[in-house]
Amino acid sequence: MSYAPKLVVGYLPDERPPFWKLILFALQQILVMFPATVLVALLTGFHVSTTIFASGLATICFLLVTRGKIPLYYGSSFSYIAAIVSITGARNFGEVAPDALISQAQFGVIMSGLVSIAAGLIINAFGHEAVEKVLPPSVTGSIAIVIGISLAGTALSGAAGNGAEGAAQNTAWVIALVTLVSTMLFSVYLKGTWGQLPILFGIVIGYVTALSLGVIDFSTVFSGQVVAMPHFTLPSANWGAVLAIMPIAIATIPESTAHLYQLDIYVDHLAEQKGKPSYDIKNKLGLNLIGDGIGDIVSSMFGGPAGTNYGENLSTMAITKNFSVPVLGAAAIITMVISFFTPLSNLVNTIPGSVIGGVSIYLFGVIGAQGIAIMINRKVDLFDSRNLAVISIILVVGLGGNYGFAGGMIPFFGMKLPAIATAALMGILANLVLSIGAKKQAA
Repeated sequence: MSYAPKLVVGYLPDERPPFWKLILFALQQILVMFPATVLVALLTGFHVSTTIFASGLATICFLLVTRGKIPLYYGSSFSYIAAIVSITGARNFGEVAPDALISQAQFGVIMSGLVSIAAGLIINAFGHEAVEKVLPPSVTGSIAIVIGISLAGTALSGAAGNGAEGAAQNTAWVIALVTLVSTMLFSVYLKGTWGQLPILFGIVIGYVTALSLGVIDFSTVFSGQVVAMPHFTLPSANWGAVLAIMPIAIATIPESTAHLYQLDIYVDHLAEQKGKPSYDIKNKLGLNLIGDGIGDIVSSMFGGPAGTNYGENLSTMAITKNFSVPVLGAAAIITMVISFFTPLSNLVNTIPGSVIGGVSIYLFGVIGAQGIAIMINRKVDLFDSRNLAVISIILVVGLGGNYGFAGGMIPFFGMKLPAIATAALMGILANLVLSIGAKKQAA
């Protein structure tokens, strides 16, 4: 008796869905990245429409520079917020900073992009083995866990209505739970094409629930001009901005590495199911960092903040098994179009925080789980004292710093150190120092 081969649903980086599917998949990617990207603009004093435009354009440039071999979406980075605010002086949520200060911050971001490019060229020159010595899976896996779990507070805060109380908070929880449960059910039980759209469907169900409960305000959708050019600003040289912003790029390299290793595991798993060879994404770290740096430079040339490969989009791809580069390219183009049409941007902004919070509980948890997957896949020995020391430092400094201090900024001898970046650097240094004895012992 013969059996028909099992149909494997999913798209690899070089595969293109039919047009109508491509648009739906692209909209799903936009919805998961939009809130966080906009939030960075609101916190740093950058213009929202410009930030949205820059996100799309930087993604296009990243995909071109990496020759379509790395399916990642470029969004605004939270790691740079404190450094950028120190230049823009943004104090009130949503208050736009003066153009002169934004221009100075742009210059710092551009210089940080050069750091990422230089790091990518160094990695290409010395090879993957050198990277493994500095960034072993015990480091990258732990950082991925910290990234996901550090965002847990943001997800739950949004689910609870971002400070709402009483009946308003109860309503927010209802909407968030409906969104979360719907998304999980869709991701588990929907099959075929529909099974690749659980995030989009979950957000739609949450939005309809919020609409039925009367918590969506459409009054702002058609406020202002229908078509408006994003507010572009040019960078201006400021070495204070360089000193404040440029070093952050060094600390974000482990984060980009963790994202790349996560992607490698899931893409190769799908490729194996489809009977195709490995895409070997993990060995494209140098190319990824060069693309990151180009993305930062392109974004800031127009007035956007520093960016990164988005964990939300990465977890969406992992859940849906959709790693198609054409989908991400379409998402970037649609995002750029949205930035010019005020009603479209305003309509997306009507999505309640409780809807995004509900779906983010799932998305951010997946990011953390991917960190565990990295260590399992790479067979990290959790009985090894060196590995335990490195992992414990990263987890406690990253998570403790994020939840123990306002804004995730650790006070240290008069400085304010970003928790995730500090955890990454401490983990790298601990691994390098503790590896000295291990090498001598093995010799």
